Amino acid sequence: MALIKDIYTREFYQFIADQFHRVDNNFNREQFIKRVFAGSFHEMEWKQRTKHSTAVLHEFMPNSFPEAAALLRQVVEHLLKTKHPGGLEYVIFPDYIETYGIEDFETAVQSFEIVTRFISCEFAVRPFIINYGSRMIAEMERWSKSPHAQVRRLASEGSRPRLPWAMAIPSLKNDPTPILSILQNLHNDSSESVRRSVANNLNDIAKDHPHLVLRIAQQWKGISKNTDAIIKHGCRTLLKQGHPAILSFYGLDSNDFDVTNLSIHTPAVKIGEHLIFSFEIENGSSTAKSLRLEYGLYYQKSNGQLSRKVFKISERIYQGAEINRIERKQSFKLITTRKFYAGKHKISIIVNGREMVQQEFELLHI
Repeated sequence: MALIKDIYTREFYQFIADQFHRVDNNFNREQFIKRVFAGSFHEMEWKQRTKHSTAVLHEFMPNSFPEAAALLRQVVEHLLKTKHPGGLEYVIFPDYIETYGIEDFETAVQSFEIVTRFISCEFAVRPFIINYGSRMIAEMERWSKSPHAQVRRLASEGSRPRLPWAMAIPSLKNDPTPILSILQNLHNDSSESVRRSVANNLNDIAKDHPHLVLRIAQQWKGISKNTDAIIKHGCRTLLKQGHPAILSFYGLDSNDFDVTNLSIHTPAVKIGEHLIFSFEIENGSSTAKSLRLEYGLYYQKSNGQLSRKVFKISERIYQGAEINRIERKQSFKLITTRKFYAGKHKISIIVNGREMVQQEFELLHI
């Protein structure tokens, strides 16, 4: 399997060297590539290669950030004009703005607005929110009204309080109200990627301010199918947690539902194999009811304690007296994002946010 660091190929560096030479005859292509691969490049991991590439690019750019940024914008505008497909490797462009433009607010903002149309800048804008606060938020609110979907998405994605793999923004975790106008501007956006970002932003906010997100959900409900989908996705963590107010908002209660015959067909599962389980769910009422059906998997941690992760099975209307048998497989295949520990684990069945039944199983070493 290819490693992410291997996106930085000689062909990539040759291509961007040609692009910068096209807008600046003084850009030394041969020396640029030589410097990139000098030293310990081949031992570097992806993030190290990114930072190294940004630093080497800086060596061959004008010392003045406004002049360098102008060249960068020209390169990006040409790539946009020629419909170049881009790729993650071009993250060195926003990284360049973040690294060398933090003291030049106006030029950096202008550059982000162009560059994000080619390669998203949500990670790079975050130090500017921290450094410039309301001044940067005001620019991002302006971006939320841009004719370009990528710029509108940056307004939401870049301001997420808990953007994964990015630096946190403590001020927005403590008080997200400064970015609510951005989300309001985008709550019925024509672009799916923008709407998904708004939902993810709401989900971030919900982790610290659930009642604020509930209030937004109440205000936005029924505006359109797209907006209803945004608030549903934005409330997903609260739904998984069984937050009473959100469950009530969606008309979800566990009364009259009964879970029976939970059976683990693989009571001893080897790491790399699958857990297989089944159960029956019955609506004991004579009337139709909404059912959000999930299961919780209690993984064993390195300290021997259990930590629950919730997986959705389905969400639909169950008719009166309806009975359904459910069977599911859960993979314990080795993955890079989770380490498995052998020992006792548990599975639980969750009905409208309430755990109904649990059962243990054993995870074994390969």
